[in-house]
Amino acid sequence: MMIIAEHLEQTYRSGDTALTVLRQVDLTVAPEEFVAVMGPSGSGKTTLLGLLAGLDTPTRGTVRLDGHDLNRLSEDARARLRAEKVGFVFQTFQLIPTLTALENVLVPIELRGAAGPAALHRARELLDRVGLAARMDHYPAQLSGGEQQRVGLARAFAGEPRVLFADEPTGSLDAETGATVIDLLVALNRDARTTLMLVTHDPALARRARRVIRLAAGAIVSDTPADTA
Repeated sequence: MMIIAEHLEQTYRSGDTALTVLRQVDLTVAPEEFVAVMGPSGSGKTTLLGLLAGLDTPTRGTVRLDGHDLNRLSEDARARLRAEKVGFVFQTFQLIPTLTALENVLVPIELRGAAGPAALHRARELLDRVGLAARMDHYPAQLSGGEQQRVGLARAFAGEPRVLFADEPTGSLDAETGATVIDLLVALNRDARTTLMLVTHDPALARRARRVIRLAAGAIVSDTPADTA
C-alpha cells in the first residue's frame, strides 16, 4: 500500500480544553489510486491530509507512507521523504514570496538534483500547462489567488511525486480553469502513475476520483467508489 493509517487521532489542547479533530481513523490507499476526501468544514479533512503527508504528527496512531513509518522518522527524515516522494498543494498556496512563479516551480526540481536548461524547460512547460506562460516572471504578490493556486499545482507536479496530496486544488479557480486543473490531475494519475489524495468540496472533481471518503466530526462515515458516493 502507498498509505496506511491505523487508529489515527489528533487532539489539540488549549489550557484545560481538548479539541479532538480526528477520531480512530483507519484507511489504506493503494499505489496509483485517486481518492477524494469530502465532508463539511471542520470535519478534519485538512488535518488528515497533513498527517498522511508527514507535515504533522498524530496524537495517537500510525501512518505508513510508501513503506515508511512516519512516527519513527525524525523531522529531517520526514522532510527528505517529502522532497523525494511527495507533492503537496496547500489551500493557502505557501509560495515563496521572494521568488517568481518560475523560481517557485524550480525549487522541487532542483531539490531532486536537476539543474540547467532541462530544469528550466520542465518548469516553463508546467506553468504553460496551467495557463501561466505569460506570468512566470511575476512574484506571488503580483498574481491573483487563482494564479497563485495554479503556481502551487505546477510546483507540486514538478518533483514528479509518487504521491500528491492537494487541499482544495480547485477552490480558488473559475469553472474553466478548474476543469483544466482537474484534467491535469487525472492525467498525472494516469500517465505518471501518481497516487492522488485530494480534499475537495467540488463534486466535479470528486466524480473523477476512484474512491470518495467522507468525514464527519473527525471520523470516516463512508468510503465508497466514486460512482456510488
